[in-house]
Amino acid sequence: MTHPFGGITLSLTFFLLLNACSPEGESGRAPNGNQDARIVAPYGSWASPLGAADVYEQSDNIAELQSVGGAICFAESEGTSGGRVGIKRLEPDGRVSQSIPAAFNVGTKVHEYGGAAFLGIGQSLFVSKKEDQLFYRFAPNQPELALTPNGTRHADCISYPKGSRIICVREDHRGAGEAKASLVTINLNFPGEGDTLVSGHDFIAAPTLSQDNSQLAWLTWEHPDMPWDNTVLWLGQLDRKGQLQNVHQVFKGKRGALTQPLFSPDGTLYVVADFNNWWNIYRIAADGTAENILPRKAEFAVPDWRLGHHNYAFESPGVLIASFTRQGEAFLARIHLDTGVVEQLAADFAEISQVISGEDAVYFVGAKTTPERGIYKVTGRGVELMYAPQLPRLKPEYVSKARAITFATAGNKSAYGYFYAPVNPHFIGPHDSRPPLLVMLHGGPTAKASLAYRSDIQFWTSRGFAVLDVNYRGSSGFGRKFRQSLYGLWGKADVEDAVYGARYLVDRGWVDGDKLAIRGSSAGGLTALSSLAFYDVFKAGVSYGGISDMTVLAKETHKFESHYLEKLVGPYPEAKDLYHARSPLHHLQGLNEPLLLVQGLDDKVVPPSQSMSIFNALKRKGVPTAFVGFEGDGTGFWRTEDRTSALEAELSFYGQVFGFRPAGELPGLQLENAGALKHKLAAVEP
Repeated sequence: MTHPFGGITLSLTFFLLLNACSPEGESGRAPNGNQDARIVAPYGSWASPLGAADVYEQSDNIAELQSVGGAICFAESEGTSGGRVGIKRLEPDGRVSQSIPAAFNVGTKVHEYGGAAFLGIGQSLFVSKKEDQLFYRFAPNQPELALTPNGTRHADCISYPKGSRIICVREDHRGAGEAKASLVTINLNFPGEGDTLVSGHDFIAAPTLSQDNSQLAWLTWEHPDMPWDNTVLWLGQLDRKGQLQNVHQVFKGKRGALTQPLFSPDGTLYVVADFNNWWNIYRIAADGTAENILPRKAEFAVPDWRLGHHNYAFESPGVLIASFTRQGEAFLARIHLDTGVVEQLAADFAEISQVISGEDAVYFVGAKTTPERGIYKVTGRGVELMYAPQLPRLKPEYVSKARAITFATAGNKSAYGYFYAPVNPHFIGPHDSRPPLLVMLHGGPTAKASLAYRSDIQFWTSRGFAVLDVNYRGSSGFGRKFRQSLYGLWGKADVEDAVYGARYLVDRGWVDGDKLAIRGSSAGGLTALSSLAFYDVFKAGVSYGGISDMTVLAKETHKFESHYLEKLVGPYPEAKDLYHARSPLHHLQGLNEPLLLVQGLDDKVVPPSQSMSIFNALKRKGVPTAFVGFEGDGTGFWRTEDRTSALEAELSFYGQVFGFRPAGELPGLQLENAGALKHKLAAVEP
């Protein structure tokens, strides 16, 4: 980290100001309570102890947990290893060891987004390798062994002790056309094709076994549904030879998004379903009827963009530990299934995931609004932190706390967001000024903004930016109806919500209406581009692998999302005119503000041609623009060095557009048509 004032040059025009005015929500005071001790400097130019490299190079992230032989194994991406993923082992006494180095890079591309990439059995680990997608065995005193053939992908694996086998979700990419989905068994000791248990569905996920290995449950769904639309829960019996018998659909004729099936220790099947608009946990009786064990206007699940989500686990045969979110806040509860008594275990978390049963207790991954995140253990009526990954730490006086907001949007609807005011104990903005605003948009679009602490947000707020993290219509976490309220309206409702959210903050006097920027990735990138093309509100935009032409996406995207646009926009080509009308690439007459495009050149979800097309068009038009591409990177820019470079380029971009000099040394960013910005740059000259 650098010193708070490292590398900054203060102009003679900076001065100390008595009774300085700050936006509502800003702390407005130095650590000693003396406002006068702070330096008056333009918003955005403040020196921060959190550099771009700190955000990513010093940040590790736990992806998933698994109970293995009395210990907890977990996948962790390591910032110092460029975001590559290894496997670590947490012992009950707190000792942590490295089982598979990050250099191996554990990861699967099933459904493109992956998840559930490893399985532990005793002292052995079975993992997918991101580079070749083969499924490897790591066993004591034996060389690593690839068990699966080239051209196949495996994930969501579970142990099936009979015959020393593993049951996995497989995607077979060896044939023509779409990849074929199946549920297969793999021998633990010998490479081979494996045996097929289930096939004939577009998608298969979440296999789970009863403890006596006699029952197998799993999920399927078919085009054009996504897993958060409608899925089917199946149940079958496994005979002594491991063959499936008496396979039948649970809840036949009842539609909903079912997820996370799990057997209790006594063999009762549970599942999360949104039959009542909210993802609640249901217990399935022997006659197939379902009982909602804890009816709540809350979400006990998240959309299955990735495999391997776990929101609940059994502490004992009659006691369940479950996490849920309500109005953006995360909760952990102990549910006594026989009596219905509910105990609240933790309410100070912003995110709770990977709730699993260990041999001695229930464990989970928790994140707070402060820089605290790690693996926790449920102990009595509380929780205990067992392991914390490496995180960039900010002193409390630098941390901006989110304020949850609800605002009116178009059509008398409501949208949500989290507002972060600029916070830095050493700086304050000039008198009677307001900070620039960055409107952040999550991808998906069926994902969500979270209250959990994010270093990338604090990177901006500690420099003098305000941030609005938007949960636009279509976001998860607010029930099925809100999640589906974007259907047919993508490229319209989400754009309206971003625009109305920014206006809401301007009207309240919290931000500068002349310095509004919008940024997003993938689907969020489309919203950012469309906001610039169809509205005259934002003065700058940044697109990370954003979609500019819906038509191209409809023709080129991968299997998992190949029919998603039928829900979001309409069937293609029948709705061709609507695709054209909502594609910012075809409406550049309205896009006249500076734009930065950041793109992974190996992106299979949003082809790089989308960003290049809009970049070339704006360059010809004379709009200030820049394109930053990263070789070998795909969706999300997973490599640490690329994320760092992109964040620095974005800061440089805002400095040029809004006329301030960022603190510290940044690599140069060359804007095409930069001449249009000269009058703005002159504003920072002494």
